[in-house]
Amino acid sequence: MPAVVDWGRRDYLESLQAMRTLVRTRREGSIGDTLILVEHPPVVTVGVEGDDGGAVATGLPVIPVERGGHATYHGPGQLVGYPIVDLSDRHRDVRRFVHELEEVLIRTVADFGVRSGHVNGRRGVWVDGSRKIASIGIAVDHWVTLHGFALNVDVDLREFDCFHPCGFDGSVMTSLVRETGRPVTLADVRPSVIAAWEAVFFPPPALSTFPASGTEHARSTA
Repeated sequence: MPAVVDWGRRDYLESLQAMRTLVRTRREGSIGDTLILVEHPPVVTVGVEGDDGGAVATGLPVIPVERGGHATYHGPGQLVGYPIVDLSDRHRDVRRFVHELEEVLIRTVADFGVRSGHVNGRRGVWVDGSRKIASIGIAVDHWVTLHGFALNVDVDLREFDCFHPCGFDGSVMTSLVRETGRPVTLADVRPSVIAAWEAVFFPPPALSTFPASGTEHARSTA
């Protein structure tokens, strides 16, 4: 079974360095595929597609990183996941990996009664096709993934109004608490994320459909 590591609340730059170290370790084959779960103090990160001219307006630390996408916010009440996965074992299919990562989050929020889905041409997970509950931005280093997803659980959504998250107006962002209308904590959500991660990326092998050996022997000698 793949490893899941919970870093609790951890500084973004410290986490970034530790994640990059794990990527090198995974590339060398010293560890297997690993999902890191973490919560960050308030920070804005900017992917390779830029910040849409608005990230600096937040007054928060702004950190350029190598992941795909535009700017996004990380902060308390948001569950961030960094899957360190070797795609060499998965046909080197980046699009499929992103789609499956979205599926993990779709299943997670469904556990709380929230129906969500994919939207063609838009990364992340959307409620009713118009409200974004989770963002996804990854990078790939020698076919090992880094960065990942940010699921809004009980995050302060007003922070997204200060810039253009993922290139959109901040009003598109939503959270599990907003959608359910009840308290939901990161501790509530972690088990669902882990279960969905294992089910989507590491399902148990299908049961064999071959007949029992005794039956097969009887047929072959009939």
